[in-house]
Amino acid sequence: MLRTIAAFDRIGEENAFAVLARATELAGQGRDIVNLGIGQPDFPTPPHIVEAAIKALKDGHHGYTPATGIKPLREAVAADLHKRFKVEVAPDTVMIMPGGKPTMFMSVLMFGEPGVDILYPDPGFPIYRSMIEFTGAKPIPVPVREENGFAFSAEETLKLITPKTRLLILNSPANPTGGVTPKAEVDKLIAGLEKFPDVAVMSDEIYDHMVYDGEKHVCLLTYPSIRDRLILLNGWSKTYAMTGWRLGYAVWPGKLYDYARKLAVNLYSCVNAPSQYAGIAALKGSQEEARKMVAEFDRRRKVVVEGLNKLPGISCATPKGAFYAFPNIKRTGWKAKALASSLLEEAGVAIIGGPDFGVLAEGYVRLSYANSTENILKAIDRMGEFLASRKAA
Repeated sequence: MLRTIAAFDRIGEENAFAVLARATELAGQGRDIVNLGIGQPDFPTPPHIVEAAIKALKDGHHGYTPATGIKPLREAVAADLHKRFKVEVAPDTVMIMPGGKPTMFMSVLMFGEPGVDILYPDPGFPIYRSMIEFTGAKPIPVPVREENGFAFSAEETLKLITPKTRLLILNSPANPTGGVTPKAEVDKLIAGLEKFPDVAVMSDEIYDHMVYDGEKHVCLLTYPSIRDRLILLNGWSKTYAMTGWRLGYAVWPGKLYDYARKLAVNLYSCVNAPSQYAGIAALKGSQEEARKMVAEFDRRRKVVVEGLNKLPGISCATPKGAFYAFPNIKRTGWKAKALASSLLEEAGVAIIGGPDFGVLAEGYVRLSYANSTENILKAIDRMGEFLASRKAA
């Protein structure tokens, strides 16, 4: 019998893809399924970005690129960060990645091993905890609480740091909650981290363009005191509706950059060339389509929050960022995963149960409003009918 390494028994996954597969299967059987499960814009990639990739192919960009990404794209990333946040970023600290997850993987792999702690947001993106457990490190959840607007608390986070802590993972705007941590709270955290100079920080800012109600994204690159231990994760997937292009980037501290490069060489060699040229067009070209997408997400956000708050037993805090709502379902009497499963199978609505996002997420479900207003209203109607007719399992 084949024997596997024990670490692979600890690795988790992202259940949103399992829900997507089941929703697709049911749709293939002729069922009318409204999918609010997957975090994927329902807009096409803007045409000028597509054309840049086609041109790159026609111009013969068919081969390998440097493992760190082509220089013009790394320069475009640095210029974009300077334009938006007034920070100086050397292109030689930027690494182009096939999406956002490789940065998570590399960051946790660099710092995770048995006997150390890694802090991560809970509820949070499930791959954080999965990778921490894979390395043998101890995952320490940083509570992200509804009563705090789903923002992290600097005081609570700092109290969790011990001599065993190697890495702190942050995410704002946040998946799955839509929470945005205000600048004052970030300021407190960064000031507190001065007492812990050996703790690295990985900041997942993939939703940085998607903030609402006058909020402004706080980029951690703007804090000089942590620049030498900060790993920034970002990319094109959400902002430019490019999830399938597999294009992301990271900004690494100088001392970690070559480790990341070596991991890239060993793992995936490089990001495909035409996607990188598309990435240049996205950053340097018109931002109008991206702005239109965010404006539409904002309109849908209001629709989904209003609709959810009318459902029996459900209350929904207003998300300040990303394109997710994280309603509280505790008064329905349902367990979150049981409700999500029953809604899909019986009502044709795909959502994700809170426990798929952390040990502290029971009593919540995640809905993506990266779908049309028509479909959102249809899903909420179906949820209302279901809750009115079915008692908790």
